[in-house]
Amino acid sequence: MANEVCNNNIEHKSQCEGIDFSDEIPTKGDKPSYCCDICKKSFSQNNILSRHKCTHTNVKAYRCGVCGKSFSQCVRLTEHKSVHTGEKPFCCDICGYSFSKVDSLAKHKRTHTGEEPYHCEICGKSFSVKWNLTTHIRIHTGEKPYHCLVCKKSFSSGSNLTRHQYLHTGDETHTCDICGKSFTQEDRLARHKYIHTAEKLYDHGISLSNKTALTAHKSSHSGERPYCCDICDKSFPSSSNLNKHKRVHSGEKPYHCDICGKSFSQSSTLTQHKRRHTGVKPYHCDICGKSFSDGSTLTRHKYIHTGEKPYQCDVCDKSFSLKISLARHKYIHTGERPFHCDICGMSFLDGSTLTGHKRIHTGEKPYHCDICGKSFSRSSHVTSHKRIHTGEKPFRCDVCGKSFSHSGSLTSHKRIHSGEKLYHCDDCGKSFSGSSDLARHKRVHTGEKPHHCDICGKSFSQKCTLTSHVSIHTEP
Repeated sequence: MANEVCNNNIEHKSQCEGIDFSDEIPTKGDKPSYCCDICKKSFSQNNILSRHKCTHTNVKAYRCGVCGKSFSQCVRLTEHKSVHTGEKPFCCDICGYSFSKVDSLAKHKRTHTGEEPYHCEICGKSFSVKWNLTTHIRIHTGEKPYHCLVCKKSFSSGSNLTRHQYLHTGDETHTCDICGKSFTQEDRLARHKYIHTAEKLYDHGISLSNKTALTAHKSSHSGERPYCCDICDKSFPSSSNLNKHKRVHSGEKPYHCDICGKSFSQSSTLTQHKRRHTGVKPYHCDICGKSFSDGSTLTRHKYIHTGEKPYQCDVCDKSFSLKISLARHKYIHTGERPFHCDICGMSFLDGSTLTGHKRIHTGEKPYHCDICGKSFSRSSHVTSHKRIHTGEKPFRCDVCGKSFSHSGSLTSHKRIHSGEKLYHCDDCGKSFSGSSDLARHKRVHTGEKPHHCDICGKSFSQKCTLTSHVSIHTEP
């Protein structure tokens, strides 16, 4: 096949005429060595040197008769033609995967053997592919030879530049034929499809669907975090994690929603956000069938069924199903409330609560119940509200079997059984099982009456008292 290709393209070889491919021929007894007079690289055969010199002249004498693309070497044209024919003659004898190039098969086999023959002389890190080593070395040198012509931003690898340029063009050309999700790169679509097939190529005790995930997972065992933020000194196991973190400092939000214009610091966050507009919920609970717009919410939901609480407080041993819940809980012990409202000065345990609080000042209520049309300032509030219509009570007490529509109600209820009273009044020392109970009690000391009757203007300290009062006006 190679001879046929070369013969078909013999007319293009004339483009290389005039190039001086002659170097000093070694004398008898010398080891054959043909040296490129441009870059001084040496070759064992003169015909290999001739092909190499075309890389300097940019001569591409071999043209594909299907798409017109040109190549400097006949063997590259042969490899390229498999794109059109679909031919993949090189098969992995371990997993059966096929490849169009023999060097692609060689690289692939290292995923099974774990071989990493390319070593960084600076930090000792090893790689299975030479190009990955070349890109890695630029972390040490700071070299970024690939430049975006639109915004002038520079990158250490061509693939990073290509991905970046999609921010400007918005192109997403590769679509999953199973769920319809689109990707800017074909290899990312291929990795995505493993979600549907449950195929895991990279094994390390547990199996993972891509090598990046395997590398990041291995760092959880080794504790290696070689990528350091030069602003706050925080370290990360991968360069992508570091780049995402740096946007916390820079405030950069390069990913924009083309529907509402909202911007995000991470592409995954934009993808999840867009599902609010489209209503797509591709993640399904295999226990109760409920659907979710992102995988992390599904994971959190499953803890309702399993009761798993893998995150434990090292102060009081209390356990939580979510890492962020543990982080918020720890502020109870430290007294820290690091998120401050710049309007009223009120402080909160986490950023999402602060965001919801600010809507009290702005009056914004972006979340709507699709049954009755009522609006809410937080998505969690509309989720809880909908249970009034559905009657759903997914939170069940494992002591007495009573069910609740809110997890907070279940937590407070459980303290009836345990007798636990975490919330203490700093005026009289009285203790309560729930924060809302403490808040209501404090009004005894402050005299605050935040609930007002809009008929007669009378005020009350508790909402239930107001509800009883309003019935006086409505009674016939």
